[in-house]
Amino acid sequence: MYASRTETTVEKKDLDWGNLGFGYMKTDYSYVCNYKNGAWEEGGLTTDHTVQLSECAGILHYCQECFEGLKAYTTANGDIVCFRPDLNAARMADSARRLVMPPFPEDKFVEAVKMVVEANAAWVPPFGSGAALYVRPLMFATGEVIGVKPADEYQFRILVTPVGPYFKGGDTAITITVADYDRAAPHGTGNIKAGLNYAMSLYPYEQAHKNGYAENLYLDSQTRTYVEETGGANVLLVAKDGTLVVPQSHTDSILPSITRRSLVVVARDILGMNVVERPVKFEEITNGDFVECGLCGTAAVISPVGHIKAEGVDVTFVDGAESSGPVMAKLRGTLTQIQSGDIEGPEGWVCKIC
Repeated sequence: MYASRTETTVEKKDLDWGNLGFGYMKTDYSYVCNYKNGAWEEGGLTTDHTVQLSECAGILHYCQECFEGLKAYTTANGDIVCFRPDLNAARMADSARRLVMPPFPEDKFVEAVKMVVEANAAWVPPFGSGAALYVRPLMFATGEVIGVKPADEYQFRILVTPVGPYFKGGDTAITITVADYDRAAPHGTGNIKAGLNYAMSLYPYEQAHKNGYAENLYLDSQTRTYVEETGGANVLLVAKDGTLVVPQSHTDSILPSITRRSLVVVARDILGMNVVERPVKFEEITNGDFVECGLCGTAAVISPVGHIKAEGVDVTFVDGAESSGPVMAKLRGTLTQIQSGDIEGPEGWVCKIC
């Protein structure tokens, strides 16, 4: 079932690295590991990129599934690295526990990421291309379940694929709207990376696109007065005095983005900025209290938001209306330089693969 890979000098694939989209491209290897009889097996690499399931598999009926997202990069000196995979391992374990799934061991998670990235080293875009190797760990119920209960068998996989920018406009500021729908219930599953959360956002996402918007901003579903996040990213705001304001959820409904947490450290400890993490009322945005806005996550790092428009809402972030404002540009530039090895980051942030 599992393939082996012999170490050789890696020759990169013949791709147009500078013009990659954000989509799936089959690579050489994936990683797979199964949970049966109360334990995770050894696991390893596979060249089979398909999944075979029973029609009664738990994932198909009760949506026991969670996933992660991280990237592998080529640094300035030619190393292939990942960014803080230990935090992805911990977050996936939290997601699994919330969905009554057996957490994949965190040390084994990191080793699996290293194994599959190194095996696909030829697919890791070269330094300076603006592209990366997207790494997608996922876990789902494979055991047969007909009554409403957790399954007893699961599969953990990691697929990798080379990708370009998430938003095609690059640093061009996007316009988003305010969703009429809710992303997550108070004290529900909004704080874990479960596929079901994203399924909830697909319809409003398509509606936003039809109306010319890049994304939806979700407000808290309890009062619809507080800023939460978009369908695929956390929100960052900059106040008029330069303070970085990071929205918090008093109902624990925001995904703890690894990129967001890293940017907070960059802002506070490296750039010396004033950072405030607190619940943010949407009326603060409509009142013009913020001069910059950005959406942050693994895929986009930071995508600048220039405008928010909806019925009765027309907000322009004056310092970032067309492209990243000075604060967002500095934050993004510093973090990407840490990720690529151009500047030294905090201990343990950059994990060398090979």
